[in-house]
Amino acid sequence: MKKRLTLSETLAVGSMLFGLFFGAGNLIFPVFMGQSAGSNVWIAIIGFLITGVGIPLLGVASLGMSRSEGLLEMSGKVGKKYAVFFTIALYLTIGPFFAIPRCASTSFSVGLRPMINDPMTANIATWIFSFLFFAAVLWFSLRPGKILTWVGRILTPLFLICLAILIVTALVRPAGDYTAVEPQAAYKSASFFTGFIDGYNTMDALASLAFGIVIVNAIRGVGVKEPAAIAKNTVISGILGCAVMALIYGALAIAGAQSRAIYPLSADGGEALNLIARHYFGDIGGIVLAVTVTLACLKTAVGLITSCGETFCEIFPKGPKYHHFAIGFCILSFLISTIGLSAIVSWSLPVLMFLYPLAITLILLALCGNLFGNDRRVYVSVTVFTFVAAIFDLTKSLPGKLPEAPVIKQINDIGSLLPFSDIGLGWVCPAAVGLAVGLVLKLIFGKRKKA
Repeated sequence: MKKRLTLSETLAVGSMLFGLFFGAGNLIFPVFMGQSAGSNVWIAIIGFLITGVGIPLLGVASLGMSRSEGLLEMSGKVGKKYAVFFTIALYLTIGPFFAIPRCASTSFSVGLRPMINDPMTANIATWIFSFLFFAAVLWFSLRPGKILTWVGRILTPLFLICLAILIVTALVRPAGDYTAVEPQAAYKSASFFTGFIDGYNTMDALASLAFGIVIVNAIRGVGVKEPAAIAKNTVISGILGCAVMALIYGALAIAGAQSRAIYPLSADGGEALNLIARHYFGDIGGIVLAVTVTLACLKTAVGLITSCGETFCEIFPKGPKYHHFAIGFCILSFLISTIGLSAIVSWSLPVLMFLYPLAITLILLALCGNLFGNDRRVYVSVTVFTFVAAIFDLTKSLPGKLPEAPVIKQINDIGSLLPFSDIGLGWVCPAAVGLAVGLVLKLIFGKRKKA
């Protein structure tokens, strides 16, 4: 039985992994993080890479190690009802609730918003742009092959070439000395953990659970069948794709930090990216970047609509047909996109603070399942404890004045008693307690209850 991929196969899988996880939306967060972190940018980058690159790689490997055929089966080790809940919540998050609307908002923020000074005009332009964007998304989603074939082959290389030119220029000709830039807010005292939480915004750990089976099947397709070998080859080949992502994330963060030496903090990463492009290449640079990002976001949105539609058809075989889901998701994404990129990011953070701990613990349990015999009691115990703790992280990160509401404030007061809650990691200790409880139950009851 085949144990290893050839060099060409490793490169192919690494390229596929990069293509699946790196979308145009991923550009905005490291840039904005760099602007905010200032002189502490390198420490923030390390934290960002753990959740933005490392955990997604482990997520793909966990699918191979657990012998699962997808997220629904993998999360089913906790329970069937939980599997349906978690799968739906995850796909809605990386789909019509946040990631898909973010594609349109990122395109508008990078391309048109910097050219419009009047807020009223900008609001009208947002609706028009989003409508046209999702009309195109819907058209291609009902005919996915027509865009994913040629655009995927032409646009992605073009996108990377434009990005490489921008990044290399920014590194060779720094806009300013970032070491003199004062870190903003939490980056002053907790830049590593703030960067760690910022990595949630890429949503790649969630995407690894949703789309990782594509990578696993690709490795199986060339003859590697043993779960341990699949996981090993996934990590080896994934290092290539993830190394490229890590380099891009780091370079973008540095470019963002440098820009703060001569420009004020941008409203969001989209405006920051446009600002940097125009600084080096003028209006032409901004226009080229805007067009490239818009087309890349269009491709990403079509892929997400297609994936979400097919997944919901699988979960609800007797429910609506694919084209009904595609239309519904496009309409919902269009409406949400009109609230703007900053608002989408603000509202997505509480959901990510809730889902990421559940995703991380599920990934780690799947990777280490053989150590405790994949006992279902361990899965359930860790998930229950993590679930409760993640609720506190959710309420604490609600936007605006919501955390000041009496009920939310009381919940947050209780959550603040958890260790590391002040840095957004209040779920870590409860998850560890859940693991201990699950292992004790396994020992007490003796006979293995396999997930």
